[in-house]
Amino acid sequence: MPKKKRRREEEESKKELLLPNPEEGTMLCVITRILGADHVLLRCQDGVERKARIKGSMRRRVWMREGDIVLAAPWDFKPDRADIIHRYTRDELKRLVEMGLVSEELLELAEELA
Repeated sequence: MPKKKRRREEEESKKELLLPNPEEGTMLCVITRILGADHVLLRCQDGVERKARIKGSMRRRVWMREGDIVLAAPWDFKPDRADIIHRYTRDELKRLVEMGLVSEELLELAEELA
């Protein structure tokens, strides 16, 4: 007997929204360019452009494209590098904008690239 299909909307609404936390060192960034081999170029909220890698648990499960807003954690020992922790969906992004966590500059850059 085939399995019942769940709606993705229901699954996404159940998930808890990951917020950027400066104490933990995470921040919002926009993907400006895909470099290949699971590496991307990010423009972060602090204005720095960083080379980032997509963590292993996301590699073949979460597809990323230019203009996507992601949650990234810069490295302590090499501040021009970062790890991507989470990619925000459209619904999650709307909730972040309502909360006032996404700057206008970041949204404009994301719209240009998309």
